[in-house]
Amino acid sequence: MERENCWVWFKGSLKEGGCWKGGFTCKKDENPGVLIQNPAYVKCRVPEWRIMTTEPIDKYKGPTIPQNSVWKIL
Repeated sequence: MERENCWVWFKGSLKEGGCWKGGFTCKKDENPGVLIQNPAYVKCRVPEWRIMTTEPIDKYKGPTIPQNSVWKIL
C-alpha cells in the first residue's frame, strides 16, 4: 500500500479532551496496525482505529475505541 495522508486521534489530557491531528502520512503493511509519520513526531505504529484517511467533520469527536485496546503498537 502506498502512503496516504491521514489524521491521527490524540487522547488529550485529564483537563482537555482529545482531538484529530492532521499532517501525518500512513502506510499499512503486513504487520499489525498502521505506520504513521510526521516530521514533528517520532515514527510509530498505531492501531487502525486511531487514524482516518478523510478529514473529520468534528475534530473533537473521538473514534469508537475498542475495549482493552492499545494506543501504540511496539
